[in-house]
Amino acid sequence: MIDKRKVIYFTAPGVVGLEEMPLAHPAPGELLVQTLLSGISAGTEMLIYRGQFPENLVVDTTIQDLAGEFSYPLSYGYCLVGRVVEIGAQVDPVWLGRSVFAFHPHASAFLAKAEALVPIPMGIQPQDAVFFPNMETAVNLVMDGRPLLGEEVVVFGQGVVGLLTTALLGWFPLRRLVTLDPYPLRREWSLQLGAHASLDPEALQGNLWAEVDLPAGADLVYELSGVPETLDSAILAAGFAGRVVVGSWYGKKRASLDLGGYFHRSRLRLISSQVSTLAPELSGRWTKQRRYQVAWEMIRRLHPSRLTTQLFPFDRAAEAYQLLDKRPEQTIQVLLEYDGGPKMEDR
Repeated sequence: MIDKRKVIYFTAPGVVGLEEMPLAHPAPGELLVQTLLSGISAGTEMLIYRGQFPENLVVDTTIQDLAGEFSYPLSYGYCLVGRVVEIGAQVDPVWLGRSVFAFHPHASAFLAKAEALVPIPMGIQPQDAVFFPNMETAVNLVMDGRPLLGEEVVVFGQGVVGLLTTALLGWFPLRRLVTLDPYPLRREWSLQLGAHASLDPEALQGNLWAEVDLPAGADLVYELSGVPETLDSAILAAGFAGRVVVGSWYGKKRASLDLGGYFHRSRLRLISSQVSTLAPELSGRWTKQRRYQVAWEMIRRLHPSRLTTQLFPFDRAAEAYQLLDKRPEQTIQVLLEYDGGPKMEDR
């Protein structure tokens, strides 16, 4: 019987704490989920950790568990895997014992309606399932970029989303796939996942096209670094009438762009890509559920758990955030492990 739970709260820039609170039995129509693993987002969560989120902005308009505005104290997170351990009246008994994914803040247990939970398909392990939202984001990025046969593609940023996007692009018959990231660990993984070349953007000199061996510029460029200044480099990497997909969320960091020269004459297209919605031109055939199915299939093929670099007990979450903040070059995906969850060695 679970009658208490612990929840992570961001209370000020650089401050993370655990709060214990009572937990009721499921009401009619509710399920009680015990958490096994949750993943820390090195993008959005670190903006919250550092106090770089915009004020008076709704956290998420499509997920009930992330309602409310960005302000301290804030419980946040959206990569959680658990097991249904108790059900209320009017809930189909088939849910009891089922492994589920939830877009839910970091917590040791929680109550939810069935429609807020995503059943994990048979054969997919919790260690892989926790990557579901990042994989869905990568699928969405590829769909929004629409790579074509023989195209030349550049990806800036090889964090978790960048690497998963690179892996999906690597299965396309592209002419060339080039990635850029300042951290050697991520560049090594980028090559393993299908990039033809992976470069340190800080070491580039002179003409970017020459450096990445794309003399006419790239057909398609992704900006996934989370660094606003990188968007100028992404624009310069694109060829005439090229597409630049912006998947980064900068929070309240401003992007100062040079749009007076090359961009003005090159007919470039800047495309905003965000996973909460589907591109309108796809909505006649595609639904979130269809995209979910694709994301699960990509997880089944890729086994993204190999991108896990560190695993911290839930009670040591503050150390995990400090690591991501101070030594990001050592990390790709950092997970939190809960009592009763699968045991994994630090990677």
